[in-house]
Amino acid sequence: MTVPQSAARPAPVVFAAPFTDRKAWAVGRSSAYPPDGRNPGDNKLDQIGPSYGPTAAGVFRARAAGGGLWHTDLVSTEYAPGGFELLPGDELSATCVVDDTPGAWPALWTWGRDGSSGRPQPGHGEVDAFEYHPTHPHMLELSNHVGGAGDNVDGLVTPGRPFRLDVLLGARSVRWQVDGRTVYDDGHGVGTRWRAWLVVCISVSAGAYGHSAPGPGVRELSWQCTDLEVRRPGAGQG
Repeated sequence: MTVPQSAARPAPVVFAAPFTDRKAWAVGRSSAYPPDGRNPGDNKLDQIGPSYGPTAAGVFRARAAGGGLWHTDLVSTEYAPGGFELLPGDELSATCVVDDTPGAWPALWTWGRDGSSGRPQPGHGEVDAFEYHPTHPHMLELSNHVGGAGDNVDGLVTPGRPFRLDVLLGARSVRWQVDGRTVYDDGHGVGTRWRAWLVVCISVSAGAYGHSAPGPGVRELSWQCTDLEVRRPGAGQG
């Protein structure tokens, strides 16, 4: 007998740690950044570090630090004692609220460990569940750097209004849903050997690639991420 989709049990949750959990999340560390915590080569004014983490309510902030530098909040499961990694087939979900102040660059993404030979995974294991730039206030940037696919989808979000993001990280296709509606299915996927850490952060645009830098007098930028969880079909089944 075929079980109706509406009656099927949801996949078990395998990760849902609050950002204050230091066993699950490392603050201000990611191998995606150079060792000094700055990344100007990627059009960022960021300075990440162990003092720059989100609030308990999931608010990620960027604070002007002088000299054009901004202290930016970042957490990652990389370097955390738990070391949680996503696997093909995982389902990533979160509720997000973005702000349209120029310069803000919120992102929820993945970054993969190197292979056994020391060579990086394709695309460094990076899948962008979303990136957001206020230059296009209703658009999300959805990218699969592993499979070489992506799209910029307009009309998805409203600044200041929560939206629900669901991303199925399939081996053959990555599918993005916003508020329950499929908005992009890339037909490429991450492959069967992909594994990657979670990264949640805010960056600050330096003004290239058509994205505005912060205006004069702006001292803080922010966005909020709550209800983040990962479900894994088949987890816990014998």
